[in-house]
Amino acid sequence: MKVVILAGGFGTRLSELTDKIPKPMVSIGQKPILWHIMNYYAKFGYTEFILALGYKAEVVKNYFLNYPSLNSDFTISLENGEIEWINRARQNWKVTLVDTGLNSMTGGRLGRLRDILKKDTFLLTYGDGLSNVNLKDLLDCHKDNSKIATVTTVRPSARFGELNIENNTVTSFKEKPQTSQGWINGGYFVMEPEFLDFIESDETILEKDPLENVSILGQLNAFKHEGFWQCMDSIRDKNHLEKLWESGEAPWA
Repeated sequence: MKVVILAGGFGTRLSELTDKIPKPMVSIGQKPILWHIMNYYAKFGYTEFILALGYKAEVVKNYFLNYPSLNSDFTISLENGEIEWINRARQNWKVTLVDTGLNSMTGGRLGRLRDILKKDTFLLTYGDGLSNVNLKDLLDCHKDNSKIATVTTVRPSARFGELNIENNTVTSFKEKPQTSQGWINGGYFVMEPEFLDFIESDETILEKDPLENVSILGQLNAFKHEGFWQCMDSIRDKNHLEKLWESGEAPWA
C-alpha cells in the first residue's frame, strides 16, 4: 500500500530553520523528521512512499539521491572515483519524489498525484508530525467502516498548564495536560481513490472542501488515537521531539 507524505509547504511558523531547507528536512537526532515518519510506517510493513514536494524540493531529492553516502561510512578514491563501502546504509524503501508545485495547497498536492493513486486504497500523512498510532488498527478501522476516508483524531497536550479556579482559588493545577476540549485532525489518513474526485485544483485545501464535503456525505470515519502525537510547528516542538529521541524512549521509535 502506498504512503503519501505531504512535504511541500513553506514551513513559515518554523522560519528560523526553514530558510534554507523544507520543514520535513528539519532534523530530529541527526535524521530529518521525514525519515522518522517514513521509518515508522516501514515498521508496519509500508515501504512504498510518494513524497509530494514543493518548497525547496531539490533538498529532499538530493537527500534521497545521496542517501547511501550521507548515511554510511566509506572510502573513496579521488583518482578514479571508486567507492569502498564500510557499512553501507540500506533501506527496503521505494521512494517516488514528485514536485507538486511551489504554491499548491495541501489538497492540490494530493490532486497532482491522481494518476499514481487512482486505483488503490492509500495512506496519507503530513511531513511534520510524529505519533505512535497503531497503523494496523487504523487500517482495520477503515476497512470495517467502508467509507471513503478515515482520519486519525487526537487530543494534543495543552501548550500551557491548566488551572481550575473557583472563587479566586486554584482548585487544581495540571502541568501541560492532554486537552479535554475535543478531538482534532492528527493526520495519518486512510483514503480510497474516490476521495481524489473531491479535489478541484492546485488551490484546493485538503482540510476545507474535500474533507468537509466527505464529512457532510457521512463518508469520513474517525479513528480515535489517545496515545502520543506531536506536530512540529515551532522550535519548542522541535526541541521537545529532540529530547524524546535523545532519551532513548521516543514513542515513535
